[in-house]
Amino acid sequence: MPIVPAVPQSPEFSVVVPFYNEAANAGALLGEILSVLRAMGRPFEVLMMDDGSADATPQVLAGFVKENAECRHIRLVPNRGQASAVYHGLHFAKGSLMITMDGDGQNDPADIPALLKRLNEGDAPDMVVGIRKHRQDSAFRRKISKFANAVRSRILRDGMSDSGCALKVFRREVVTSLIPIRTLYSFMPAMAVAAGFRVVQIPVNHRPRLGGTSSYGFVVFLWRPVLDLLGMWWFTRRRFPQVREGGSVEAPRG
Repeated sequence: MPIVPAVPQSPEFSVVVPFYNEAANAGALLGEILSVLRAMGRPFEVLMMDDGSADATPQVLAGFVKENAECRHIRLVPNRGQASAVYHGLHFAKGSLMITMDGDGQNDPADIPALLKRLNEGDAPDMVVGIRKHRQDSAFRRKISKFANAVRSRILRDGMSDSGCALKVFRREVVTSLIPIRTLYSFMPAMAVAAGFRVVQIPVNHRPRLGGTSSYGFVVFLWRPVLDLLGMWWFTRRRFPQVREGGSVEAPRG
């Protein structure tokens, strides 16, 4: 079982970041996250989910724990996959608002305040999902992602154009709608919508990877999501919407 460090104070925000062999990117990314959230002047924690890294990532993350009280280093051994790291991180988190992002540095922490602001505007949605504009990925990866998003959106009717964007903010209650499957990161908005939560999306920045290599190839981007899509189609039509204390939620259409 992973060792979960104690939280020094009651955080308002919990940032969950999965890392797998990201020694080349982790330090710079964590520095940006800490800078952005400290500037907001509200208590937060950063859960650094080390998914069984075999490089120097554990040492980099341990160094941040020593220097920054907001950081919690949770090491999962053996490697369980990105979805498992995110899922467990969200359940270890103590904040009332959750923030997820990738550990490769392609998500921009500077976008976090805008997503949090949208969470409290207009219809006060429960989840805000980023849309990666001007994606800094290979042409093959962009084509596969575009195809997968089109198929998923048509079948699940979640209204999302970029469900795979890791940069998301949402209320703690949304975590109860998530189920532990290996392609969780692709279906989080669909699960939330099926549970009756309000989900919106806004454009965010997307940056080129500065170091390391992606751990996700053709099998992860296409075949595994296709298999899980069949199960999600059944699940989203059979589950009932959640009811929150003090009110009710509108049942999703379809």
